[in-house]
Amino acid sequence: MSDLPRKAVTRTAKLAALPLGFAGRATWGLGKRIGGKSAEIVGRELQQRTADQLFKVLGELKGGAMKFGQAMSVFESALPEEVAGPYRAALTKLQEAAPPMPTRTVHAVLTERLGADWLDNFREFEDKPSAAASIGQVHRAVWHDGREVAVKVQYPGAGEALLSDLNQLGRFARLLGPLIPGMDIKPLITELRDRVSEELDYELEAQAQRAHAEEFADDPDVHVPDVVHQCDQILVTEWIDGTPLSEVIVDGTDEQRDRAGQLLARFLFSGPARTGLLHADPHPGNFRLLPDGEKGWRLGVLDFGTVDRLPGGLPEPIGTSLRMTLAGDAEAVYELLCTEGFVKETIELEPDAVLEYLLPIIEPALVDEFTFTRGWMRSQAARIADLRSPAHQLGKQLNLPPAYLLIHRVTLSTIGVLCQLGATVRLRDELESWVPGFATGEDDATLGEETAG
Repeated sequence: MSDLPRKAVTRTAKLAALPLGFAGRATWGLGKRIGGKSAEIVGRELQQRTADQLFKVLGELKGGAMKFGQAMSVFESALPEEVAGPYRAALTKLQEAAPPMPTRTVHAVLTERLGADWLDNFREFEDKPSAAASIGQVHRAVWHDGREVAVKVQYPGAGEALLSDLNQLGRFARLLGPLIPGMDIKPLITELRDRVSEELDYELEAQAQRAHAEEFADDPDVHVPDVVHQCDQILVTEWIDGTPLSEVIVDGTDEQRDRAGQLLARFLFSGPARTGLLHADPHPGNFRLLPDGEKGWRLGVLDFGTVDRLPGGLPEPIGTSLRMTLAGDAEAVYELLCTEGFVKETIELEPDAVLEYLLPIIEPALVDEFTFTRGWMRSQAARIADLRSPAHQLGKQLNLPPAYLLIHRVTLSTIGVLCQLGATVRLRDELESWVPGFATGEDDATLGEETAG
């Protein structure tokens, strides 16, 4: 591939071809059925072709298109199995790789940002990238002091590409909706677009990564590589090896899956309490499972380009509403949701119906340990997506306040990864340890009895 396609008209044409391609394949499928092939076989072929085109285009364009694809990728566990199969392979490719920038472009950016003698900063520098993401790619190198480092180089024109893609994707969000049942695509695209400037700012990313690296420096469970150097369009951090979570999802052992799942949940909930920041890009490409003698495995965390700033940790109403829902206190839960803006003043709902809607979703917090599966995720998605179900009708009337939007997406995304892992996790332990309002002394001790009663 040549340079990142930057001209808006070129990128728009590629993305605009996607819905036309969907329509064309539907016509092709009808023809095949008339020709005698079974609907099931044709349906699978159709899904495979759709997956191939969608993620080929998203991966080639990088920018906002690939960022959207990565955000979507953690929800593949919500798809029916006969549909998920073809998508899974394409999504896994997208999580870990994209066509690289030409070497000449990489060298040009390094020369512009570090000077003509940029190579003097390194003892070694690998021109072939080790990873490619939505707005930059990573090169393995050895810093002048001997440390192994990861050098992230931002694609020229990445900002323009991000905005162009996300604006175009927003125009046909309805067509993308059926990809993930029960999920409204448009707010996701809007939220990704609103965070473009932060995503492009490597200084902000360096600050967030340093804060995490300092806080987790001696942590036995989580490792965050430190920042070595940062300037405009260039971010140099310590290198970490380990097994990408995408590989653990494909062929990890039960021990690896459970350990990765537990540590992912721990990092999600402990991060805001310890740093005042929420890592907001939890797709599997951003995590590594690192061998560790004492515990067996640690979780390596990468890419702090998108974070939610939560100076007081996660909002206390999250923990309080969870605790009250598990206790079956419908009136108190409904009152809190109204106060926080989850139920608009113009809407009136039945508290017991709201409780019934919420309980299946928070089932993992009800028990000491819970096994996350694709089947469980599919059942939740189907319950909310079914136009005839009470859950769908009630869900449409609930509101998601802006302050909770990113927290909601990150939590859902993390649950999606846990389901991909098939991990057995003691989620309640993490909630009790890190989420304000969830564990409140005597109330917590009787929580299980109240729920059972």
